[in-house]
Amino acid sequence: MSEKMMLVDELISKIKEGTFKPNDKLPSENELADHYKVPRIVVRKAYEHLQELGYIFSRQGRGSYVQNRKPQIPLILNGDISFSEKMKELDYDFRTENIVSEKIPYKSGIFHELKANPPDEVYKIARLRIMDDCPIALHTSYVPQAVFPHIDQDGPGITSIFHYYKTQGYTDFTSGKSHLSVVFPNETERKILQCSSLIPLLLLESCCMDRKTGKVLEYSRIKYRSDCFTYLV
Repeated sequence: MSEKMMLVDELISKIKEGTFKPNDKLPSENELADHYKVPRIVVRKAYEHLQELGYIFSRQGRGSYVQNRKPQIPLILNGDISFSEKMKELDYDFRTENIVSEKIPYKSGIFHELKANPPDEVYKIARLRIMDDCPIALHTSYVPQAVFPHIDQDGPGITSIFHYYKTQGYTDFTSGKSHLSVVFPNETERKILQCSSLIPLLLLESCCMDRKTGKVLEYSRIKYRSDCFTYLV
């Protein structure tokens, strides 16, 4: 492990254990360089890395300070309760913004998950989850128009896809097999989620089906900012 990463790990540990508390001023580059017997450039690079990860912030001419990070949200990644309902149960200052509602061209992977084939039409409905004015997750649903005939008109108003199912008569639904992976945000996602390229995203992919008929109601991809959640699976 490089000197920089060893120092990054050391400082993260001190922040997490409370040695350095939110808004505390951190030692100067010279002080840390002397303490850890490393070149000053190593400290500077470590501070830059910590800032990209969201652990610290700098004030021009005044040094580096510990970021007042928001508490991590316990999130259950299975079950048939909507994300919005989970957040309300936890009593968070939470809201959802519908940011995309559009028909997509044929994509074999998505159409396969939905058991759809051309000329079937599929709509993409993307919602941004925001807590305390901080974007925390991007939820993208792919919905077959064969199952929801008015999705082209209804799409822009959807903030909770589970609530939409119920308004369309699907009240007993279940999740299929889910797939979890870790990805890093692309440029568009960094702007939407207001995060650094160094913050991993947890990607949850799954389908939702009507329990009675077996119809696939939705194929979804949810990207969670890993720095905002703890995960219960």
